[in-house]
Amino acid sequence: MPRITPVDYKTLLRIFQKFGCQYKRKEGSHHILTYPGAKRAVVIPEYNEIDVEIIKNNMRTVGMTREQYFDLLNKI
Repeated sequence: MPRITPVDYKTLLRIFQKFGCQYKRKEGSHHILTYPGAKRAVVIPEYNEIDVEIIKNNMRTVGMTREQYFDLLNKI
């Protein structure tokens, strides 16, 4: 399995929306998405390179596996 590497926010937004997250709103430079059954919102900052820890935390929030992440990343 390849390593998760930093990606830009537009790519990450597309990945989470394809996974089933709904775009809720934008607060400053942060995009807020919701996911059915998630205990908290998914927050994606407008960075050119989003840190791997932010990606992993958001994946954990929605229950996305590494396999699902890379599958969606390859489809974009």
